[in-house]
Amino acid sequence: MNSLSDRIRIVLVGTTHPGNIGSAARAMKVMGFHRLFLVAPKAPFPSSRATALATSGDDVLKKAVVVDELIEAIEGCGLVLGTSALRRSLPLPALDPRTAAARSVSEAAGHDVALVFGREKSGLNNAETDLCHFLVNIPTSEEYHSLNLAQAVQVLTYELHLAMMSGAPLDPELPERRPESAERMEFYFERLETTLRTIGFLNPAQPKRLMQRLRRLYLRARPDENELNILNGILSATLSAARGRSDQQRD
Repeated sequence: MNSLSDRIRIVLVGTTHPGNIGSAARAMKVMGFHRLFLVAPKAPFPSSRATALATSGDDVLKKAVVVDELIEAIEGCGLVLGTSALRRSLPLPALDPRTAAARSVSEAAGHDVALVFGREKSGLNNAETDLCHFLVNIPTSEEYHSLNLAQAVQVLTYELHLAMMSGAPLDPELPERRPESAERMEFYFERLETTLRTIGFLNPAQPKRLMQRLRRLYLRARPDENELNILNGILSATLSAARGRSDQQRD
């Protein structure tokens, strides 16, 4: 990696209009960012419409990575920020753009960071925000608060650019060790849900809220490799003990 910008990804989820992808690429290029990931775009990509609106950012489009699922786009990322204007029943901690940018630049020194933008009309769904450590809310006028996708990308990349230019200091609250990647955490959450179902702690009829709360807890803690290995070991031992008791009961 040659610079902090090489470690920062802009991820667009379910984009409907190719022109918005091109405009977002232009916004990225102007601020010095080039790592664009597209998750299940609705229209075929590459697109001449996207290229036309990218202007000098067409090289960003050529290098764009297209994947089917968000978890693929954030693979290897130790920090995932999701943009959202919606209040949710179980909200994640929210950052303003400047704070989000300072945190992203600080952490990009150690691992990849992803800024995730949702669909033009509906944003990110609950399953997608479950993969994020924080949400980012762009403050707007109370009278009219609708930003199009490229405008949102411009605001965030501008703040990132300022943070890199100012040499944003490392936040003392940031972890001193490297948090585990998004895909390893997702594997752990799948094992955790299986374990809780096996021991009867998780109600299979209503598992969603408990798992959301547990996700928040673990993503807030952001365990490193050794810590996650310990947690996985606890799950393995719990499953082994539960299965052992079941075998004794059958005998």
